[in-house]
Amino acid sequence: MSDLRQPAETKYENELAALAANDTAPRPPGWRLSPRAVETYILGSDKPVGGVAISPKYIGDRALVQVALATLASDRALMLVGEPGTAKSWLSEHLSAAISGTSALVVQGTAGTSEEHVKYGWNYALLLAEGPSQKALVPSPILRAMRDGRFARFEEITRTSSEIQDALISILSEKQIAVPELDQVVPAQRGFNLIATANTRDRGVNEMSAALKRRFNFITVPVVDDLEQEIRIVQKREAELRGDYQVGVEPPAELAKLLVTLFQELRAGVTKDGKTKVKTPGSVLSTAEAISVLFNSGILAQHFGTGKVTADDLSRSLLGAVSKEGGDDLKAVREYCETVAKGRAGLWKEFYASAKKRLAI
Repeated sequence: MSDLRQPAETKYENELAALAANDTAPRPPGWRLSPRAVETYILGSDKPVGGVAISPKYIGDRALVQVALATLASDRALMLVGEPGTAKSWLSEHLSAAISGTSALVVQGTAGTSEEHVKYGWNYALLLAEGPSQKALVPSPILRAMRDGRFARFEEITRTSSEIQDALISILSEKQIAVPELDQVVPAQRGFNLIATANTRDRGVNEMSAALKRRFNFITVPVVDDLEQEIRIVQKREAELRGDYQVGVEPPAELAKLLVTLFQELRAGVTKDGKTKVKTPGSVLSTAEAISVLFNSGILAQHFGTGKVTADDLSRSLLGAVSKEGGDDLKAVREYCETVAKGRAGLWKEFYASAKKRLAI
């Protein structure tokens, strides 16, 4: 049996090992790689390193990655903010894997996240039997990261309550966690830092206090608006998913271009040539959603279709992506098909014919 999803440090173990073996640049305390080598790991390299090809993990602004690395090499934590599906968590995972050797020290922010998830809890059977002890202590991912001098990750921080967010202030300020039951203070070791993510669509859910914001350096991960760049991202990640899930049907490049064009035009509310305005749906038509739609189209083609990914497979997959927020989004896509897709040539005609049936146009 194989893992359904391997963490970055496992999946790209050979790349990380090659970079470490050939890394002669200075490293901040506790880092497995130098900032320059981490940059190479994140953005990829045209030339092999130690005979190993370094694939790009993030296709985007080099300056953004460099500022993120500079932040993490300082005493400030890093906050990645942006729209859903802009690779915030993906970037956080790969930064942690390259710098600390593990991306597994994660707190997932939800309405149910408690202080135990941020600091520590107890094995209550041992606590009742023996009283407070190191053996009974259950450290949080953040406490473990502090002890080991590694990075912790905090996903969707604005989905947690203000009390939980406030618990982070002292951790990021003092770089220690007090355990009064054991009369101990656990200091952070060199190499500890925190990477958090926040969804800009969650503003107003649990807005961060000014005090907590000051403990972070904020970097906005933008929505990709360059057509060719987003096509490359979607095709690359879809190909990786096909390999992981053993799906043998590769979607044609023209279909990927159609899908990304459709997503970008709906997000922008206007066609690429600027001539036709379209209604923008409320659903998050993100790059991640485009990857999912294209990958799902391949699964449909392999198991229920002709063995070749068609515009019909794409329109069937698209239905699930745009119906999450209700009928208004479906209406927006229907209008787009009638005003834009209908008048285009080539694969667009096949897509329109299928969408007319699937979306009940």
